[in-house]
Amino acid sequence: MDVILLERVEKLGSIGDVVSVKAGFARNYLLPRKKALRANEANKKIFEANRAQIEAENAARRESAQTEAKTLDGISITLIRQASNTGQLYGSVSARDLAEALNADGHKVAKSAIVLGRPIKAIGVHEVKVALHAEVSVTVKVNVARSPEEAELQAQGVDVMASMFERDESGFTEDYDPNAEPGEIAVAEPAGEEEAAS
Repeated sequence: MDVILLERVEKLGSIGDVVSVKAGFARNYLLPRKKALRANEANKKIFEANRAQIEAENAARRESAQTEAKTLDGISITLIRQASNTGQLYGSVSARDLAEALNADGHKVAKSAIVLGRPIKAIGVHEVKVALHAEVSVTVKVNVARSPEEAELQAQGVDVMASMFERDESGFTEDYDPNAEPGEIAVAEPAGEEEAAS
């Protein structure tokens, strides 16, 4: 299906481009979100008549996204979550969790703006892309930890899981106990039985 793009779409094109896309992508994503029009003669005339207005609106949205990007660029948010001893989260951190944390921090970010390939499922510092506009994106650091103290250590660059295992290994010493060896348990046999056996 051929469509006319009303805004820049990553990996497709920019405003005014006529591109060929799969019908489902056009029907389910581009057309309902007003990112494109079907490429027929009537729509081409409408687009050309309104091209200046569409480009002006896009420029205004880009300007507001750039001002928001300046406040977001390089910030770090901390999320405290429960996790196992190996650092795997009980649950995960999704785009909605990140959007809520950013909004609580005073930044106006929609859930759809957060580009998360897959949910975060382990503690640590993760970099997440926030696409405020088709042409404006920033990277935000997300510090996922089990406690505020752990989050502080991770923010300083300490690998909490590695240091925890090193501490365990260095502190682990086993006392030698001769009775703890595998094998038969020594039982003292009465003297009368020994003589009978020989």
